[in-house]
Amino acid sequence: MSIKFLDRSLWQRIFGISATPKPEDQKSWIYDSGELIIHLRRTPELNEPGTAVRFEGENLPVRVLVVHGEDRQYRAFHNRCTHIGHRRLDYVPETDTVQCCSVNKSTYTFGGKKIHGPNPKPVDTYTVTKNGDQLHISLI
Repeated sequence: MSIKFLDRSLWQRIFGISATPKPEDQKSWIYDSGELIIHLRRTPELNEPGTAVRFEGENLPVRVLVVHGEDRQYRAFHNRCTHIGHRRLDYVPETDTVQCCSVNKSTYTFGGKKIHGPNPKPVDTYTVTKNGDQLHISLI
């Protein structure tokens, strides 16, 4: 399997600058009772397959990366590389992978399995359920 790497500058990798945006509408999601609920109508960044958004802050206990894959399925990851520094992850377009934003380019499958890099463990994934125009992501 060949690994595709995101085209990023050395400075972006050194400073761990994520390529994945936060949702423009910060009120497009809530966290309640262990569940991240995303209102898709208010999160147009996830409308098309091959897109991703990162959710963090507010009362969310962990950073979450949500990917709308080319296969039209939604996936969610603990947005924290398992390597030293615990940098954010980014979706790699036209692949079924996410990649650490650091210099080592640690790469994981959509199932969370490491396929490249020095990272010691898989990345955590979360169950995503689509209910109408909402995504429900269990973080428990």
